[in-house]
Amino acid sequence: MKFISWNVNGIRAVLNKGFLDFVNESKPDILCLQEMRALPDQVDLPMPGYHRFWNPAEKKGYSGVAIFTRKEPLHVVFGMNIPAHDREGRMITLEFKDYHLVNVYTPNSQRGLERLAYRTQEWDVAFLAYLKNLETNKPVIFCGDLNVAHKEIDLANPKANERNAGFTIEERQRFDCIMESGFIDTFREFTKEGGHYSWWSYFGKAREKNVGWRIDYFCISPALRPRLKTATILPDVMGSDHCPVVMNLK
Repeated sequence: MKFISWNVNGIRAVLNKGFLDFVNESKPDILCLQEMRALPDQVDLPMPGYHRFWNPAEKKGYSGVAIFTRKEPLHVVFGMNIPAHDREGRMITLEFKDYHLVNVYTPNSQRGLERLAYRTQEWDVAFLAYLKNLETNKPVIFCGDLNVAHKEIDLANPKANERNAGFTIEERQRFDCIMESGFIDTFREFTKEGGHYSWWSYFGKAREKNVGWRIDYFCISPALRPRLKTATILPDVMGSDHCPVVMNLK
């Protein structure tokens, strides 16, 4: 099964930049999108053969996630059933026979770290508890824009970004907690070296120079590790400031 996750930075914008061509060529079994920035009835998405699940934010033109899956899930949950965290349309969970799939768009701590406390002391704590609760039932796959570069190897300029959103000690420690709880960062199972990123600033020709950050992930429960075939990043796919990340399971 091929899983693809992509922060599209606005589904209406990316539709004009080859999005449907990419889907038709890559043929994912499950496609998880973040930062949709639209309501379902605002977008014409001719994607036959996919079941669609969409969780928009209450605020128009902001956040939002969606999942397109060829196989119909057993159960769907929008958000994490915590009203304080669910207004921004940041999560969808699909339950299948063998696993839960969680698509997430983690809150950004923002410039000046205005949301750092909320993100690390509230959201991250609740998110990990949610994942571990799901895992008591069956293994978990979670993916999306987690808005954190875990290690220095995961961004081009670590020293210059130590107190910037996405690379603070607090955010990285919360990601440590996820890994220490048993989840596996699938990309690092296959690729140990640096220079591989999934997001680039629009400024200073960052993408052209590959001055980027790896902040988009597929993570899995240990029980799924024997089924993991590949985990890759597709930096040549344009249309957003992020690129898609891919995971294949047996």
